[in-house]
Amino acid sequence: MDLQWFVKWFNSPYYHILYKNRSLTEAEDFIKKITTYLELAPNTKILDLACGKGRHSITLNKLGFDVLGIDLATASIEFAKQFENETLKFEVHDMREVYHPNEFDVIVNLFTSFGYFKEYQDNFKVFEAVKQQLKTTGIFVFDYLNAEKVVAQMIPYEEKIIDGIVFKITKSIENGFIKKEIDFEDKGESFHFEEYVRLIYAKDFKEIYEKEGFKLDKQFGNYNLDAFDEKNSDRLILILKK
Repeated sequence: MDLQWFVKWFNSPYYHILYKNRSLTEAEDFIKKITTYLELAPNTKILDLACGKGRHSITLNKLGFDVLGIDLATASIEFAKQFENETLKFEVHDMREVYHPNEFDVIVNLFTSFGYFKEYQDNFKVFEAVKQQLKTTGIFVFDYLNAEKVVAQMIPYEEKIIDGIVFKITKSIENGFIKKEIDFEDKGESFHFEEYVRLIYAKDFKEIYEKEGFKLDKQFGNYNLDAFDEKNSDRLILILKK
């Protein structure tokens, strides 16, 4: 496992081609639902952790919130910066490290932007950094895949044709990670990338957030905010408080 696979892959233009059809409407609907559920006041200060190219940060900002998006991928942040305004900023930063202590009302980590690190202890570091950056009454919204269902329904091989490129995707479980191998050709050149997302189950997250001093306020199982069911839910969405 390449320790920095995510830097290479997330900075690649092909990453954004492969995933460009992810539903923006679904993401926007979820963000509206969760911010309404939390009854956030206008100008609430939000940190979007691992923000990618900024689509969720932009949605949050359009809803009236003061948003900072951070991500380790320099190419993504360079792209996102074109959308900056007085209440929307983007910076390159590692989510394992504290950006500004005691500054944010809400921190969000959305759509499985987590679980990439080889060292399991790094997952605790993220939660610790989040806690330090939240205000006393701060809230952490954490959205991850439901590992139980993903393992049960994993498709070992599939092909996707996007922009004339045939992406050949192989999935397996290796050392506690979902390993995704992505092979394709473009302009006469062959490419191979790998993705790793750690299989972290609900009980594992409970151990992490409790150790880092968080209390579970609510747990949802999908973007409609239905109750979490480990066998059937698509997502594991945690609302955590300091």
